[in-house]
Amino acid sequence: MNYLQEVQKGMDLLAESPYTIFMGQAVGCKGHAISRQVENYLMEKRLELPVAEEMQTGMALGMALEGYIPVSVYPRCNFAILACSQIVNHIDKWPLMVPNSTRPKVIMKMVVGSVHPLDPGHQHKANYADAFKSMCETIEVFDLTQTEDIMPAYDKALNRNDGRSTILVEYGDKYNG
Repeated sequence: MNYLQEVQKGMDLLAESPYTIFMGQAVGCKGHAISRQVENYLMEKRLELPVAEEMQTGMALGMALEGYIPVSVYPRCNFAILACSQIVNHIDKWPLMVPNSTRPKVIMKMVVGSVHPLDPGHQHKANYADAFKSMCETIEVFDLTQTEDIMPAYDKALNRNDGRSTILVEYGDKYNG
């Protein structure tokens, strides 16, 4: 299988869980590459949101505290910067701030923007995997550069029993070939 096929296989694994819900921009309508990855899922599994990444991340934390496994989609790593406070100070620090409580599990999917066939500019193609690794103490970050790492990362994100949240960083240029 190629990179995109493995990503789709991982997304389908997430969609099989009765607890997952995909949330973000263009998950309920067309708009970017991830739209195509979720288009065959029931609308009840998708929550379309406005461009408000910090709110989206706060909602994901709240949903996780209620027993859902939110899959919070950021079509570009650059957009996750707007959610950084919620990711680093709330989702990541929750297990440290409230150690004997529910451990909310949020799966965050971020994409390093494609530069082919058209370079989208600096604000759409950054990779912040290492930055999130250095800022987060409890969130596990998977920098999915290799096709063979995709399914193990998706499986671990969904099926881990330690309540940790996960960031999956994918590569848009690899979606195309």
